[in-house]
Amino acid sequence: MKHTIFLIGILVTLLLVGCQGKHPTVIAPKVEMQENPQGIATLTPRFSWQIISNEPDLVQQSYRIQVAQTEEDLAKEQNLLWDSGDVKSDQSILIPYEGSELRSKGIYYWRVKVNTNQGAAKWSKPQFWTMALLNDSEWQAQWIGEDSLSNPNETAEGNTRLAARYLRKPFGTKDSKIKRATLYISGLGMYEAFLNGKRISEDVFAPTVSWYPNRVYYNVYEVTPLIQQGNNLLGVKLGNGRFFGMRGGETMVFGLPRLLAQLEIQYADGSTDVIVSDESWKVTSKGPIIANNEYDGEEYDARLELNGWDTPNYDDSSWKPVDIMENPKGKLTAQPNPNLRIQEEIQPIKITKLPDGKFILDMGQNMVGWVRINNLNGKKDQPITLRFAELLNPDSTLYTANLRSAKVTNIYIPAKDGTFSWEPSFVYHGFRYVEVSGLDYQPELSNFTGRVLYDKMTTTGQFETSNEIINRVFKNAYWGIRGNYRGMPTDCPQRDERHGWLGDRATGCFGEAFVFDNALLYGKWVQDIEDSQSPEGSISVVSPRYWTIYNDDVTWPAAYFYAMNMLYRQFGDVEPIKKHYPSMKRYLERIQQVSMQDYIITKDTYGDWCMPPESQELIHSKDPARKTAGPILSTTMYYSLLNLMSDFARLTGNEQDIAGYQDLAAKIKEAYNNRYFDADSAKYDNNTVTANMLSLRLGLVPEGYEQRVFENIVQKTEVDFNGHVSTGVLGIQQLMRGLTQYGNVDLAYKIATNDTYPSWGYMVRKGATTIWELWNGDTADPAMNSGNHVMLLGDLLIWYYEDLAGIKNAAESIAYKKLLMEPKFPKGLTHVKATYNSVYGEIKSEWTKENDAFTWDIVIPANTSALVRLPKDLNISVPTQKGVRKVTETDSHIEIELGSGTYHLSSKS
Repeated sequence: MKHTIFLIGILVTLLLVGCQGKHPTVIAPKVEMQENPQGIATLTPRFSWQIISNEPDLVQQSYRIQVAQTEEDLAKEQNLLWDSGDVKSDQSILIPYEGSELRSKGIYYWRVKVNTNQGAAKWSKPQFWTMALLNDSEWQAQWIGEDSLSNPNETAEGNTRLAARYLRKPFGTKDSKIKRATLYISGLGMYEAFLNGKRISEDVFAPTVSWYPNRVYYNVYEVTPLIQQGNNLLGVKLGNGRFFGMRGGETMVFGLPRLLAQLEIQYADGSTDVIVSDESWKVTSKGPIIANNEYDGEEYDARLELNGWDTPNYDDSSWKPVDIMENPKGKLTAQPNPNLRIQEEIQPIKITKLPDGKFILDMGQNMVGWVRINNLNGKKDQPITLRFAELLNPDSTLYTANLRSAKVTNIYIPAKDGTFSWEPSFVYHGFRYVEVSGLDYQPELSNFTGRVLYDKMTTTGQFETSNEIINRVFKNAYWGIRGNYRGMPTDCPQRDERHGWLGDRATGCFGEAFVFDNALLYGKWVQDIEDSQSPEGSISVVSPRYWTIYNDDVTWPAAYFYAMNMLYRQFGDVEPIKKHYPSMKRYLERIQQVSMQDYIITKDTYGDWCMPPESQELIHSKDPARKTAGPILSTTMYYSLLNLMSDFARLTGNEQDIAGYQDLAAKIKEAYNNRYFDADSAKYDNNTVTANMLSLRLGLVPEGYEQRVFENIVQKTEVDFNGHVSTGVLGIQQLMRGLTQYGNVDLAYKIATNDTYPSWGYMVRKGATTIWELWNGDTADPAMNSGNHVMLLGDLLIWYYEDLAGIKNAAESIAYKKLLMEPKFPKGLTHVKATYNSVYGEIKSEWTKENDAFTWDIVIPANTSALVRLPKDLNISVPTQKGVRKVTETDSHIEIELGSGTYHLSSKS
């Protein structure tokens, strides 16, 4: 029984230090989760901000947002498009615009002011956003390119091969002062754009990938500083990307690369010039990029360089008029997520010379991106070749068996003797090692730089502990996750696949969200999933559906639902659920029609994918005792989706659907237990850990049997698998949290820190710097042993943050508006330090526990609160100062309700 403790005396060591900042201050203002975004397509953009203060327990009491068309009007509070007035609310994320109608191509300035329980903050610094082209009729541009294969060895079949296209358009400007210049552009498969010899952006591989028959994205750039008075030149390079040829199975070609570009220049005198892609442009494919393919690499012949091609005075008389290309069919859509960027550079750690004269470059880290060559000496006409791999053979040559048909080779042909520097434009590789050939001397480490590539986003989380295996696994996960962000979350970055497999991310997306600000990426990806859905409602387990696989089972498509739940729970974004609710409902109905018999979902394709086999040479187990029946996997997952949809129906105003979901869920639960549950032994089917854990965690175990089912999980894990993982992709999604929730955090910790097979620590001990595709990735068939996958992470990162660090949403909370901070203390772990930059600000948890001494430093962001729950045997002093709202004691725990602030908590001396 709980009872309140009166806060008396000074029996405390909980010392309040305070939040950052001198006064309540608004920081990090964003529109649609971006700072000063270009090309917003929604008419109701949403505003977010954070607050900092030097005082604890800050709560926002009201906000006021103002929007105007100029900074001057905003400052003077005149001609406002929206003045929200003083809105009594503590909400500070995703507040929708409610002002006058926004116009296409408009630029808008905004600011926010908040009142708090500590007084009013000043207006935030003015921010802006621009609108996209809101009506298709506003596009004057045409799709252009070179509609032929006119170079040696070019082919649109099989292993596609194509040279890059170079396009250029000279134009002049008026004498009037240029007020603003905006470029609206899409280049398929990918483009690089230049104005007067200068690249317009650091973005690479733009625009983001999509299912092109349904949707084609375009980007918006403000390019005013690059426009000059008089003669100008807009130049664009086109690469192949995913538009021109897919690998693996049937080659998919959507057509030859093509460009759509519209440059609008506004002058101070009110006039406008519009330069569009049309028949007046010129094109050549006779430039130095003689081949580019995402899987094979890029070939660059410097003897064909077009020096100055992107500047006004270049002689393009040998170039051809462009061809007007067919529209790529998909709806032209302003891209909602940032493009990829080079996010980091790393230096190689070692160069080894092989007996054949080739060199092996060791980057020291399995990475994704490419290698830039810096001032390397080359000989005229003598190709220098770079080949990439994740591993080496015993003789120190590249191990390429796991790359399948991907050639992953870059070639540079010097135009003259002497030094050169170069990096590719339209390819990337997953690699740690690089074979360099074509050199007559030993290069230096400084001649090479690793360029790390992934979607532009911030790193939001850091995590370290007293256990080095956990630290290394976290680092490996960090590198693996970002290496597989490529406009969509992919399965792998190295072989001839690199697709958006749904099953890899069902629960993993939650863990990833602690480490990266991935909301915009996943918001875009769920659109890919709907775009790839069949008219009947089937979901392709690869989306965008470059491999179209409609299995009409549940386990992989569940990621569609789980990702939207993650966006809501982690970021507070309900719009994807509203937008895709009809699509999700259509899928559930499809499964009922074609895959459900007597309330059991019978179809399953992949099983508990990649569970540890009985022999380390196998990819998949052949032992029936280790395999979980497909109907168990599909039925438990479908049941969880029905429960999610009940929540989604409530959130989207579809309450009329809730009774149907709940009724069907009840019938499925009854039928499932009648068929698969043995009440005498409290086991499901053949008693695999996955069967029992999914039933337990997803809510299908009959009331009163939960602990007995859990005891079977523990027994199976400890005895049959010697305290190691026995699950594949599905079971691992619930394993770590399930073990902890039902009282055995020590077993979870053992699994997390094992370094013998099968375990994450085994990968580390074998030299992995990312996460493998297989638990036995060092011994299994190379046909499927990627060294950079994240699907086996399951719920590990969630467990790190929620259970070890104690950073968790309270049950009634979203986006960490209210935290439940209840760290677990497995035997052998003495220290955890974790940070997570939530949408409200940074959350920090750092505890040390040795013998009877315990300390815990906590940071809770302004405008949030936390319920701290700790075991009574820690002998914690009870706080009495500001920020501590309430203290409650139970027989086993102390609960402390805290407002925002920075706290130090310790046990009594």
